[in-house]
Amino acid sequence: MAEPLALETLLVHGRPAGHPVARGEDGVRDFGAFRARVAGWRATFAAHGGRRFALFTEDAFDFATALLGAWHAGACVYLPADARPATLDALRAHVDGFAGRAPQGLPLLAPAGNEDGAPAAFQALSPGLAALVVYTSGSSGEPTAIPKRLSQLSSEVATLGRLFDADAGDAPVLATVSHQHIYGLLFRVLWPLTSGRPFDAHVLPYPEDILAALQAGPSLLVASPAHLKRLPATLAWASARANLRGLFSSGGPLTPEALQACRDLLGRAPVEVYGSSETGGVAWRRRDTDELAAWRTMPGVEVRADEDALRVRSPHLDLPAGEWFTTEDRARPVAGGFELLGRRDRLLKLEEKRVSLSAMERALVAGGLLREARVLPLQEGHRVILAVVGVPDADGWRLQESGGRRSLSQALREKLAPHFEPSALPRRFRYLEAMPVNSQGKATEAALTALFDPKRPPFRVLERSSDRALLAVEVPANSPYFDGHFPGSPILPGVVQLEWALLLGREHFALPPDFLRLETLKFQQIIAPGARLTLELTWAKESGRLGFKLTSAVGAHASGRIVLGGGAG
Repeated sequence: MAEPLALETLLVHGRPAGHPVARGEDGVRDFGAFRARVAGWRATFAAHGGRRFALFTEDAFDFATALLGAWHAGACVYLPADARPATLDALRAHVDGFAGRAPQGLPLLAPAGNEDGAPAAFQALSPGLAALVVYTSGSSGEPTAIPKRLSQLSSEVATLGRLFDADAGDAPVLATVSHQHIYGLLFRVLWPLTSGRPFDAHVLPYPEDILAALQAGPSLLVASPAHLKRLPATLAWASARANLRGLFSSGGPLTPEALQACRDLLGRAPVEVYGSSETGGVAWRRRDTDELAAWRTMPGVEVRADEDALRVRSPHLDLPAGEWFTTEDRARPVAGGFELLGRRDRLLKLEEKRVSLSAMERALVAGGLLREARVLPLQEGHRVILAVVGVPDADGWRLQESGGRRSLSQALREKLAPHFEPSALPRRFRYLEAMPVNSQGKATEAALTALFDPKRPPFRVLERSSDRALLAVEVPANSPYFDGHFPGSPILPGVVQLEWALLLGREHFALPPDFLRLETLKFQQIIAPGARLTLELTWAKESGRLGFKLTSAVGAHASGRIVLGGGAG
């Protein structure tokens, strides 16, 4: 096992040139290549003259070299959670330049070459460097920028080494999560760099990818609950689980079903890490046999646990001496640590009465019919109403299939009625196979609200499987998409047909976030107001292709394939 190095002096002390750093499709990338690439990025950032740069790239090796290059140029790196145009555009006013991805029309920075071939010299980084700005997932609102000093990151990476290095050995690191988020950054990039173990340059978006990577040799797997709860029992996990030397999960609670799947299929319970973008790592636990195992605080971290809120004091936080950070979680102390009691209540004033959205979510799940539920406020005209996004259990799906969506919605309202005022009961419902999550496994409020967009077409499910959905879709005569297209002879635009296919595809399959291209696109007949369509969706996750066919009683209207990528990266 390699000697651990501090983040501040990683490039000063260094490792042998041939020491493996990352593994990619082009083979192993060693420390000599890493050092040279960091030097090239350092020269680029220094020559630019700016001090704040946005960085997004799916390749973890390229990401790590750009990150260290910026730090050694004295610059601060902003990490957008994704590369959507709106996300990058929002950073224009905050940064001096972009690396990896840039908004349309802006130049993209690239590493300079080493013309004389001489090895680069590096100075130790200052612990006080304003090193990073990360963003919350925005699960309950707009993402918030969170600055991090290098000392916070270095302290946390050293803590991970003290806790987990001995058991992990020198096994390479695999990941299903993005390094653009603090959990993936620490566990997938910075900890491997300082501990000397190689990491895979690309994420593993699908269970089949995880299995193939584990079959190749000993590995650590850094995952999220969103991935661990979707492990198919039909895959040959027994052929690979002896190679799994460590398993980590963070980003949300691990369901009992996901925990049991890890035990049965992967042969071990994960190390669950509790923390947030603001706090960094706070505590950890591993539930091999004890379902109620307490959360144990990480070295140097102090907590005050009570049912009102969990409070944290830690070197991973940048707070004045003696101050505590108040989290959004409730907790109580137990022997050996603390127990989490769920999120603090999200309160909303509705019809002059306070309503706990958190309590309503708990009641929806406790009452049966739903496995997961999110309640959110929607603005309808001059009033606010409540809406529910739910993932039905087997009984819930059977009720919907036998009586329609209205019957399931009414049953849920009846279960809530004894606990909430009639004016507070939800009025809008959406039912999905899984919550729409981003690359960090978080269901953002923006994604949930989009499900209630009035431009979304009414539909009902005719058939459904893991890779195919058949839907009956109505085309409302009053759809705003007909406005101006065309006066006197309205027809549904082709771009809207594509949008509907992708929107409904996301509701029925766990699709990657990024649109790449279209294939074999055909428009055969126009679609008029009031049409009743059949939409067939097929999902080939191995190739990232969502196929669609729109037909009606008069024949075929449109078909094609939408190619998607960026699954967990």
